[in-house]
Amino acid sequence: MRRVTIPKPGGGERPLGIPTIRDRAVQTAAKLVLEPIFEADFEEGAYGYRPGRSATDAIEKVHRLISRGYTDVVDADLSKYFDTSPHVDLLKSVARRICDRHVLRLIKLWLKAPIEERNGDGMRRMSGGKSATRGTPQGGVVSPLLANIYMNRFLKHWRLSGRGEAFRAHIVNYADDFVILSRRSAAGALAWTRSVMTRLGLTLNEAKTSLKDARTERFDFLGYAFGPHCDKRNGSRYLGASPSKKSVMRVKLKINDVLASGNMKPWPAVRDQLNRLLRGWSAYFCHGSRADAYKAVAHHVCDRVRGFLTRRHKVPNRGTRRFPHDMIYGELGVLPLDYRRVPDNEHRWKAGCGKSARPVL
Repeated sequence: MRRVTIPKPGGGERPLGIPTIRDRAVQTAAKLVLEPIFEADFEEGAYGYRPGRSATDAIEKVHRLISRGYTDVVDADLSKYFDTSPHVDLLKSVARRICDRHVLRLIKLWLKAPIEERNGDGMRRMSGGKSATRGTPQGGVVSPLLANIYMNRFLKHWRLSGRGEAFRAHIVNYADDFVILSRRSAAGALAWTRSVMTRLGLTLNEAKTSLKDARTERFDFLGYAFGPHCDKRNGSRYLGASPSKKSVMRVKLKINDVLASGNMKPWPAVRDQLNRLLRGWSAYFCHGSRADAYKAVAHHVCDRVRGFLTRRHKVPNRGTRRFPHDMIYGELGVLPLDYRRVPDNEHRWKAGCGKSARPVL
């Protein structure tokens, strides 16, 4: 297994353990057999890396819940979840449904596979191996399934202990990120969660875990900002969802990379690369109140395209007259972001920010 790192959105680096081609093929075959077995056991509130479910489903669920009055929020994040999952307890969770000792041994070998690393000088170093007792290396085909299996222990304990009824709350989980949406019981839910995670050998990231009142302040989850929004047409307030500021800033930086001065590809190739980026971003951020985010991204695209073409064609000014808005989204073929496409049922999820959380129709 080879270890590589990729930059994290919040800063720092995320380690990935990339299996060999042979291991990837075997892991894929194992996942095809094991996934349906454990899928029957997974809790309703889990959405990450599951067939037929996506991050968009989790976003819609959170939006519906805050609109129904579950506005006392635990915005939680686990610290290095993939790196700290205990092997012994994880294998016990797998063994509850899988009795084939050969499959169990194979999973144990994957968890304890040595990882090859290279330092700054290119020197080879090995880590992990038989002495490793924690972690499911990110990058493996079977790692998301194993991560879901262990996280399901927490979700199942939540249900079986009746915490949902006691705290009048729901959990929405995606991988190592989750939110608890309750009716005035977030503090108790957070204290209970912290104690259970400690027993599971996991740790909450205190820097990223907080209590929020969704009626008065926003919280971020899976790239969206949830909380109070204002309808600019009539000034009314509602509980909504929109692309977060970090998500908008992130796509702007990616646009800058595509339209960097060092990109010497012909314009059709640059345009196609830019359109793929915009199409993928808008496909994910297609829910909620997205007009402001779409306009900010569209204006940034225009500015960067003008700058890119101005440098290439050596236009003496900023290129506003040479490359107007209509030309960029017309003749030049840049993909326009259509924020006016609103799902038919979206208006039913808007709720007032006063005492009542009834939908505003």
